[in-house]
Amino acid sequence: MRRPRFADISIFTLKYIFNWRFWIAEITKKSKIYKKIIDKMLFEDDEIVIIPNTININKKIESDGSEFLPTDVIKDVIRRCDDIVIMNSCLCRTSNGCEDYPQDIGCIFLGPTARKIPKHIGKLSTVEEALEHVDRADAAGLSHLIGRNKIDTVWMNVKPGKGLLTICHCCPCCCLWKVYPNLDEEISDKVEKLDGVTVKIHEDKCKKCKKCLDEICMFTAISFTNNKITINPDNCKGCGLCTNACKFDAITIEYDDETIDNVVNRVDNLLEIKD
Repeated sequence: MRRPRFADISIFTLKYIFNWRFWIAEITKKSKIYKKIIDKMLFEDDEIVIIPNTININKKIESDGSEFLPTDVIKDVIRRCDDIVIMNSCLCRTSNGCEDYPQDIGCIFLGPTARKIPKHIGKLSTVEEALEHVDRADAAGLSHLIGRNKIDTVWMNVKPGKGLLTICHCCPCCCLWKVYPNLDEEISDKVEKLDGVTVKIHEDKCKKCKKCLDEICMFTAISFTNNKITINPDNCKGCGLCTNACKFDAITIEYDDETIDNVVNRVDNLLEIKD
């Protein structure tokens, strides 16, 4: 069966946006009018949460705003959803021709709006299949984003947006959110770091191999200065991609009890995805 023409157009449009993403993001800093248009079209009401696959805890968490959560929280969200669609492939990695991370690990879409996603984009899946998908993403060294992303409702032409929750599995080379440093702060501030999370460099273990510098950090937080690796705490979002890149355990993510106590209502709010 031939797929709807709008689907071909929407995928072409997203790939166009992807290929020009840094240029598009940069203009949001130069034009207030353009920023408002882009925010309205692609980012309005976004709630973005990044989950490093390097933290594994089983406690529920509560928080306000866009924050970072452990992988097991994603699984808890999946277990509480009836409508699950797994994307056939990652559009970011396929658009970028990624050779370092699996292109077939696509997003997971949750909620009643997910059932409106065209079949050529993704398929209805069970809880077990979705949990296995998350494990595959973890094993591949991907970090996770969970939240309401307006751009997904736009390119797939599905509504209502509040009925769709997206779980992305991001690599450091292709993630759409690599545009973060290029965006105007009013847009980029939709992503925040969870209070109590700290990424640390252990100089006694660091071999200065600079693997963490190979375009690993999406938020330009890592640099090599004064003959040592440093992390800018103001830029760091605690995504954990640098910890995956380091083979000497020289970079660790630490969190305190307050972090755990601050994460359950946030997840419950994201789960309010009624049609």
